[in-house]
Amino acid sequence: MQIINFNNSCNQRIWSLFSGFVLLFSWISFGDAESAERAFWKAGTSRVKITPEIPIWMSGYASRTAPAEGTRVELWAKALALSTSNQEDEGMIIITMDLVGMGRDLSLDIRESIGNALGLSADQIQLCFSHTHTGPVVGANLRTMYFLNQDQWHALEEYESELKKKVLTLAQESWEKRTRAKLAWANGRATFGVNRRNNREVNVPALRRQGELVGPVDYTVPTLAVRNPEGELSAVVFGYACHSTTLSDQLWSGDYPGYAQLELESRYSGIQAMFWAGCGADINPLPRRKPELAENYGVQLAGAVSRTLAGVMQPISPALQRSSQEIELPFEKIPSREEWNQQSESSNKYVASRANYWLDHLETGAKIPESYPYPITILRLGSAENRLNWLFLGGEVVVDFAIQARSRWGSHFWVSSYTQDVMGYIPSRRVWDEGGYEGDTSSIYYGLPSRWSGDVEEWVWQGIETSLQSLNSQLFQSENNKAEQ
Repeated sequence: MQIINFNNSCNQRIWSLFSGFVLLFSWISFGDAESAERAFWKAGTSRVKITPEIPIWMSGYASRTAPAEGTRVELWAKALALSTSNQEDEGMIIITMDLVGMGRDLSLDIRESIGNALGLSADQIQLCFSHTHTGPVVGANLRTMYFLNQDQWHALEEYESELKKKVLTLAQESWEKRTRAKLAWANGRATFGVNRRNNREVNVPALRRQGELVGPVDYTVPTLAVRNPEGELSAVVFGYACHSTTLSDQLWSGDYPGYAQLELESRYSGIQAMFWAGCGADINPLPRRKPELAENYGVQLAGAVSRTLAGVMQPISPALQRSSQEIELPFEKIPSREEWNQQSESSNKYVASRANYWLDHLETGAKIPESYPYPITILRLGSAENRLNWLFLGGEVVVDFAIQARSRWGSHFWVSSYTQDVMGYIPSRRVWDEGGYEGDTSSIYYGLPSRWSGDVEEWVWQGIETSLQSLNSQLFQSENNKAEQ
């Protein structure tokens, strides 16, 4: 009787099958390697000064009673255009601005103008704001917080018009200047940010000395290095999760991010330094109010970036994908006309201002929206082995989101907030339940008809997950197409 060794037979079949997969995988990998060899990054930079030339009204603080009186540090808009040699139509332009923020209508207008001029879609342009509180009022942002006369509003409208022209030209220049480049990323660390909800400002110096500061913070300094083919640094794009509120005087300034950019550009001759704000809606630079503190925090942040640049950075292969959407973020409860009428007579002028705004809206015959179109974009740089996922969120996002994103997906997942549209605070469920300014009353100053619904955090995470699924589908389809070729 013949005895068949089933295990050996199976093993031989499995090994043959495995060998075939290895051969196929090797062929695909070799093809990818050849493709990567041929492909390369293209990057271009440009900058333009956006400091107002006349003393218009400043944004950030409701307590101001006069326009700007001069300039401490110039305000800038800066652009980084990115594409790959084999993905020309999939490029991105990241624009950073020393502004407190921008409303949706103006943001869309700028991005669509850029897109039309360059043959791109609006979602290929990301507007990132440093949220400096010593910059100008822009458009309808924080619309019910200001009580200005007609001439003052007119001056702001003229600034907005000039800003649009400058940013359009800026984007075009960066796109036209793209040349071969190398990209790499790493995370640094800076520790001056303090959770303002959990630590009284007057106590911070003592608490810091004693190591007793409390509350969630994000000390990460995400750093993207752009170099020419010879390895020389041409641009650095970096972020930090902390409010730009060191200064509150009447002088134009980029606050600590402005100083950080100046410091880096003095350390590395000829580079362009660009700052983006992370999830620092509930984080302040403390102590504050003195110019020397803003400069010191800027030097600390620049030092963190310099140490990162000098260390081991992860190269990013030339591959680029994105997924953008707007989700409808619901409000908690829209007041009735009777309730708006009552609020319009409030002794709190900001409550009354918001009520009158929405009463005027109702007089036009329009309904008050029950939700808001909230922007979410994920930019994926690199291939599987060295991929960087970069999430862009609108509004003032609290630190919980960045901490949770890193916990879910690792250190190669960055989160920018204050992008595209700064329409209000975006609280986590924890902050919403606690209430206070970030969880509730800030909606008054932003002119929102209500605070967000209690499940605001869940809505945002669902939107992020949907965008990630879209990116993964794109990647799967791309890899299938390569295998078929």
